[in-house]
Amino acid sequence: MSIIDNRKAFHDYFIEEKHEAGIVLEGWEVKAIRAGRANIKESYVVIRNGEIFLFGMHITPLASASTHVHADPTRTRKLLLHAHEIDKLIGKVERAGYALVPLDLHYSKGRIKATIGLAKGKKQYDKRESEKKRDWEREKQRMMRIKV
Repeated sequence: MSIIDNRKAFHDYFIEEKHEAGIVLEGWEVKAIRAGRANIKESYVVIRNGEIFLFGMHITPLASASTHVHADPTRTRKLLLHAHEIDKLIGKVERAGYALVPLDLHYSKGRIKATIGLAKGKKQYDKRESEKKRDWEREKQRMMRIKV
């Protein structure tokens, strides 16, 4: 069950692999995400010291948040993966020129997880080509509906 999708990532990148990762969150962040107050459109994933972090994910605090907690909506959040998965991702990012991109937030057994994608950047002509293909598919569907 998806909470938030990053459609911009599919527009800007070719997604090669997907990995599910846990996120280290505070209590107010979980409540805000469940209320639908998160945005991952401008976020990105960075590898530092053998750990993976999510930068730029914006979670708007709820108005009913605690008064003693000072909420930072764009703080850096750590992603949780197994060591062998992290090693594999580090190798591909450093050697093959891939990027790590957050694709969506979703629930898995009651927990909030992030799907990160191993991605290669699209050139401008690739973006135009995929847009033409999507428009043609839409037009085909319209034509099929009219005939039937």
